[in-house]
Amino acid sequence: MAKVYDAIIIGSGPAGYTAAIYAARANLSVLVFQGYQVGGQLMLTSEVENYPGFEEGILGPTLMEKMEQQARRFGAEMLPEDVTAVDFSRRPFVITSDSGSYLARAVIIATGASAKWLGLPSEQRLQGRGVSACATCDGFFFRGKEVAVVGGGDTAMEEALFLTRYASHVTVIHRRDTLRASKIMQERAFKNPKISFIWNSEVIEVLGEDAVTGLRLRNVKTGEEQTLTVEGLFLAIGHQPNTSLFRGLLQMDEAGYIIPVEHTMTNIPGVFAAGDVTDHRYRQAVTAAGDGCRAAIDLERWLESQAHEEALRQEALTSGEHSNQ
Repeated sequence: MAKVYDAIIIGSGPAGYTAAIYAARANLSVLVFQGYQVGGQLMLTSEVENYPGFEEGILGPTLMEKMEQQARRFGAEMLPEDVTAVDFSRRPFVITSDSGSYLARAVIIATGASAKWLGLPSEQRLQGRGVSACATCDGFFFRGKEVAVVGGGDTAMEEALFLTRYASHVTVIHRRDTLRASKIMQERAFKNPKISFIWNSEVIEVLGEDAVTGLRLRNVKTGEEQTLTVEGLFLAIGHQPNTSLFRGLLQMDEAGYIIPVEHTMTNIPGVFAAGDVTDHRYRQAVTAAGDGCRAAIDLERWLESQAHEEALRQEALTSGEHSNQ
């Protein structure tokens, strides 16, 4: 007989690991599918300074390693593989990866979201060395420096305004000649003396060897190129929740974020969601971890209620048999 885990957790970011810590500590049998890229988005972040408890800051990969070790300490099993298929149509649920199929009484989806990137080799090479997709995570490191933000929506304006607290100047680069951001966000950005705009332009190369020194831009209308000297590049062209595997199974919004129906439970009883798969607003390590805690507690209580219902069913069957004799 194949082992049936009490909880299978898909994802190894702060939400997945926190859920694993809570579930394993509650004496549940737990298996975490870490994915081939273990540790989530924090693996791309050099220094994390706003996670409570680390007053000197901590490296993103180190923080994730600590969370993993803590989950292992309570008995959570780890599998560094991607999930390739799920079957939520029957119980126990079936979760499939490259190494086989695994059974679970309940599941927590914590597959996170991925920042959308420009897709340039130079951008990839300098990630964490001046290229970032999170101003609230990394803005502090650009005190007194000139930076650029790519994007034209509300997120881009929020990032640009936030960065003015630290940077000496922020240049917003947008492919069009008008912003998509709401009127109020546009007004705030236009009024801020530390923000300027380069219109109808795209980044075609990030310059620098070990750190960002500038950007090569191309005007999309004229084809004209120019170099912009900056020490930081922030991408604000959106995030993509990693939920394609669950499309058609779970209730989602248009962008693909999972919509929980009761607390952290999805529209399928016994399947829970935590972290950036449900959160397009905050997207912080600490909020994801809080979500993982909530999902694990919800899962534990749901399993208890299932066991209680099963006991009542058995009791009713037994008393029915006795009355028939």
